[in-house]
Amino acid sequence: MRLISGIKPSGSLTLGNYLGAIKNFVKLQDELKDTDILIFIADLHAITIPQDKVNLRKNIKDIAALYIACGLDPNRTHIFIQSEVPAHNQLGWIMECNSYIGELERMTQFKDKKAKQVQGVSAGLLTYPPLMAADILLYDANLVPVGIDQKQHLEMARNLAERFNHIYGDTFVVPEPYIPKTGEKIKSLSDPSKKMSKSDDDEKGCICLLDDLNIIKKKIKSAVTDSDTKIKYDLTNKPGISNLLTIYSCITGMAIKDIEAKYIDSNYAQFKADLAELVANEIKGIQDKYNDLIKSKELDAILDAGKDYANYLANRKITKIYNKVGLGRKR
Repeated sequence: MRLISGIKPSGSLTLGNYLGAIKNFVKLQDELKDTDILIFIADLHAITIPQDKVNLRKNIKDIAALYIACGLDPNRTHIFIQSEVPAHNQLGWIMECNSYIGELERMTQFKDKKAKQVQGVSAGLLTYPPLMAADILLYDANLVPVGIDQKQHLEMARNLAERFNHIYGDTFVVPEPYIPKTGEKIKSLSDPSKKMSKSDDDEKGCICLLDDLNIIKKKIKSAVTDSDTKIKYDLTNKPGISNLLTIYSCITGMAIKDIEAKYIDSNYAQFKADLAELVANEIKGIQDKYNDLIKSKELDAILDAGKDYANYLANRKITKIYNKVGLGRKR
């Protein structure tokens, strides 16, 4: 059994990334003891729009260090950089050649990004899903953790696997989505109708894991709520306080109903002050570990080991695929 997941290094990791995804990966290490887990930094996906090379390389190492600082165990999880495994590109092209323009143009994320980026839309935005399919199929991954916005891409990977298998014979494992048991989509602190995002126009809406701790506390304390002061989970009528309750629950492990009971006689100010301390303390532990790792030889050793393992698996697979398609000389 194998599970794979990746994240683009297009900016700093947020509290939303941590609570909604990374904490789940850490739990998976214990829950899926017989599963081979691969986590990669998807730097090839980041360049569908121009990137500053210095910032991109910094983001790549920052994310690797933060993953480990957040609890991923390199002895249990293989962490590597996508572009350091050339077979991703090789299989990505083969997947493009087995994809249809119509189905790529119907992808929701492509349509959304094209609408926002009026000029200079790169071909990479269109062919993003075949490369994502290659990321998964290259390793015969059985499980892929997915959120709502990735479901369509995983379905594309499944379709391409089945299409290739039909044409060339049984080659790829058809991956299944892995829906985490816990973990929530954390919303913007300034607009709880949107998810927390590093690209948020309002800096107050997003907490990054490398933010100054005092700034983190201020952002929590200034989070949008509502005129009612009752601390109660109600997504429809009280989305702001519901978002803060979700963050509190994810950090402490307490059920939301128990948090509501704890603060039944409190006001928003007290609740936010307590939550600000909880979040700051949680992130301080991550930042301490990150600072120990970021310039260390240990981080490079971990990424080298992940690269070697990923290349070992990927090179075996791409050789078989080339033989199936008829590329090169048979080996």
